[in-house]
Amino acid sequence: MKKNATSVRSIVALALVACFSAPLFADEAPTPEHTLTGNLGLFSSYRFRGIDQTFGKPALQGGFDYSHASGIYLGNWNSNVSSGAGYPEGNLEMDFYGGYKTTFGDFGIDLGALYYYYPGSKYSGAALNGKYPGKTADGTVSNGEVYVGASWKFLSLKYSYAVTDYFSVPETDGTSYLDLAANYDLGDGWGVNAHVGHLFMKDLRYTNADGSTDNGSYTDWKLGVTKDISGWVLSAAYIGTDAQGKCANGEFYCFSNSLGSNGVQNGSKTKDAGRGTAVLSVSRTF
Repeated sequence: MKKNATSVRSIVALALVACFSAPLFADEAPTPEHTLTGNLGLFSSYRFRGIDQTFGKPALQGGFDYSHASGIYLGNWNSNVSSGAGYPEGNLEMDFYGGYKTTFGDFGIDLGALYYYYPGSKYSGAALNGKYPGKTADGTVSNGEVYVGASWKFLSLKYSYAVTDYFSVPETDGTSYLDLAANYDLGDGWGVNAHVGHLFMKDLRYTNADGSTDNGSYTDWKLGVTKDISGWVLSAAYIGTDAQGKCANGEFYCFSNSLGSNGVQNGSKTKDAGRGTAVLSVSRTF
């Protein structure tokens, strides 16, 4: 009997050690050194900084992201676009980016660079900037930017600076964009988000058909709601801008459904690319 009692006490002791030790071991699970994720989404239209990139048509978007435990990251993201949005003879956007992220409690910083590339697009002697007579755009459309971002809880602020001509518009290097955003988790898979941004276009002087001028700068905003259903995120948002895009006056952000390599709109339809609209989407990260 004494031997059996000792055995029972030993078993109970081992069980208690196992129960109390399991959470400790779980908490000490190491963070993966390398992380690779992918993303895919279908959107009713593609808005970049508030401006319509697909002439109001749907966009299929996706990419891959790699991150290292040190905070270094690299990624690629892609979307279909309309040639009339400033990418003559092109219909694809490819973004390549990399940088460094880190956090300090509720605060975070993000430093990096991003290169926008539009394979198949081609400008050939297009006079896009009336301020510089004789200055023309040639070659494949692209844009290179560096950025710095900061975050606190659900708020984030990001500043981007173009180190090349802004999407191949002559003499516009130095164009910048300031982005203030909020993403708040309501629980049970629901979330709300808001954004306001401003583009500071550098050295653009565009004359409209009515004689008025436009420097290309504008403010855009967004207000949306999301719902996560088993990893699939449904989203609805309203996006608007004060960009000058009235086609009756031939304003800068009046886009056609097609653009020639000479920079002349040759599409049969035109549309105000900065008009307010609702955007619906479904996306997933895997």
